[in-house]
Amino acid sequence: MALKPHECPLVEVFAAHVRMRRMALGLSQEQLAERAGVHRTYVGMLERSEKNVTIYNIERIAKALAVEPAALLQRTQAP
Repeated sequence: MALKPHECPLVEVFAAHVRMRRMALGLSQEQLAERAGVHRTYVGMLERSEKNVTIYNIERIAKALAVEPAALLQRTQAP
């Protein structure tokens, strides 16, 4: 049985990193979407873990956020 995006921990990791980085840069979802060449609602869905992202779009979003794609997928470890 396939998992829904919100049931996959890595989707949530990606969502959290995108939102934190976007906010740190002072960008709106619309501004990020424009930089990445995606629709504003898509960014919102990604940040809410409602949509599974493709490798292609991980790269586009990472470039728009000025980070390496891998940085958006890094799980943080508890101290």
